[in-house]
Order: sequence, then C-alpha cells, then structure tokens
Amino acid sequence: MTVDVRRSTAELMDLASRAGAELEGAPAEEIIGWAAETFGPRFCVTSSMADAVLAHVAARVVPGIEVVFLDTGLHFPETLRVRDQVARTIPVTVVTVRPEISVEEQDERFGPRLYSRDPDSCCYLRKVKPLEDALAGYDAWAAGLRRDESPTRANTPVVHFEQARGKVKVNPLATWTTDEVDQYIARYDIPVNQLLNQGYGSVGCWPCTRRIQPGEDARAGRWAMFDKTECGLHAA
Repeated sequence: MTVDVRRSTAELMDLASRAGAELEGAPAEEIIGWAAETFGPRFCVTSSMADAVLAHVAARVVPGIEVVFLDTGLHFPETLRVRDQVARTIPVTVVTVRPEISVEEQDERFGPRLYSRDPDSCCYLRKVKPLEDALAGYDAWAAGLRRDESPTRANTPVVHFEQARGKVKVNPLATWTTDEVDQYIARYDIPVNQLLNQGYGSVGCWPCTRRIQPGEDARAGRWAMFDKTECGLHAA
C-alpha cells in the first residue's frame, strides 16, 4: 500500500473520473487493487453481511483490510452471525459501527417504532449518519452494489466520486450477475446470511424486511409498505 496521504477534492474527483472509465469491465480484484494502491489505509470496504463475497474478494487482494459493518441495533440474528463468522474465518479487520443513540433512546426521543412512521429518518439515524462518521478517516470506500439487483442500481459505476460525502466510491462487484455471485460462494464456501435461503431477496433491519414473491426483484422486500427501496447509504 501507499503511504497515508490525504488528497484534495479536486484530486479525488480526477482519480474517480479516470478510474471509472479505465476500470469498467475489469475484474473485481483489479478494481480493489487499484483502490488499495491509490489510497492505502484511507480505503475501506463495507458490508451488510448478507454475504461475505466482497469481504472475501478484498481479503485476497489486501489481507487485513478494514471491513466496516453498521450495527443498527435492529438486525436479524442471522446477520450478526455472518459478521462474527467473517471476523473468525476471513483475514479482514471487521469494524463494527453503531449509532450514537440506542434503539431505546431513539424510542424515547422520537416515539416508538420510528421505522414504521418515518423510515427515512430511522435510516438516517441508524445507518446514514453512522456511516458518514465512520468514513471520516477514509478517502475511498467500497460497497457490494450490483447492477442486476434492482432498477435503481442498474447504472451503478465501478468507480465514481460522491459529491455529498466528498469520497471516492468503489463498486467492485457492479457488473457481477447473480449466477457469478452464486458460483463464487460455492467455489470458496463463502458465509451467507441464511435468510437468503428462506425467501428473502435482500436482508436489512428486521422491522423493514419481508420475504419476496416470485417475479419480484431482490429488493422488493425492503420497506414494502413505503415507496422506498434504498436506505440512503448509496444516494450520495
């Protein structure tokens, strides 16, 4: 890795623009390698722990890389089990990030079950703001977004600059298909959230996640009672 160098916004924008074009279609390992070489310890990976594919790919390129996990306090037990399994079995450094306030404190301040009344505010308090705080020490971060997951992700770039956060965002798996993910999981015996084998297409917090119906896209079970399919983490 390179030395720990903080770059200006203009430099980050230029790096992201050039890499987004040059790395389109490149293997995930090459994309992660570019980010690690370019940003050194100012680059991290994030994971929702639906599966450990991205963490595993990153660990093959950069053993010990930091993997940020947002513990909202509302996760299914199955999700936390994947996090713990990743920490035990894959050579990464899992960094668990929690909101400033507990679920109980949130209930006291905003009323019970904020997720059922104002899911955008709940997502901001328990996901978006904690991630922004966690990314303060990084110039670039990677997420496991894929273009085939839903229409809202169909144009996901492999690298781009987030204006809102002032960070370079890396999506090494953007071009992967579901079949490619499944093949990778089988080949390397990757930890997978067991809920994905029980009718869930995507796994988030338990109050806002349901099983999907045949023909629905993978994220249809998220916030099913609202006109909402994203928590806001990937809207910057």
